[in-house]
Amino acid sequence: MERARQFFGGMPCRVQVAALPWRLSGGEVEILLVTSRGTGRWVLPKGWPEASEKLCEAAAREAAEEAGLSGGVSEREAGTFYYDKVLNSGLEWHCEVHVFPLEVDALADRWPEMKKRKRRWFRAADAARLVAEPDLGELIQRFGANPRQIAA
Repeated sequence: MERARQFFGGMPCRVQVAALPWRLSGGEVEILLVTSRGTGRWVLPKGWPEASEKLCEAAAREAAEEAGLSGGVSEREAGTFYYDKVLNSGLEWHCEVHVFPLEVDALADRWPEMKKRKRRWFRAADAARLVAEPDLGELIQRFGANPRQIAA
């Protein structure tokens, strides 16, 4: 069935959410990135919304599960980016990711995926360069220049 869908027009675009964890440190915006489970590259905490969850709440949940973060999540999106998620079957899903700023106020010592991922703070400009998706890099760069306006 999946191969037939791919052959006759591709897979539908799937919606994911991501948290954009941030803080001010010495007057400079820092972004927390986590490593992906598969490749170990630097990414935002992201995943699939569940049931009747608001998208911003799903982003906050993903940040807690993947990086042990808590804080105030914005109901306003910082933006979206697209990427292709490769499934275990080898098929790809085109994903539209809605990004929600999360001003971090606490880092847990233990969290559900702590043995599967690393987390680290980066200056916004460095985080923008480290992520693989150019659109996400631009979004992080723009956010780092004026977080309070975007996360309002």
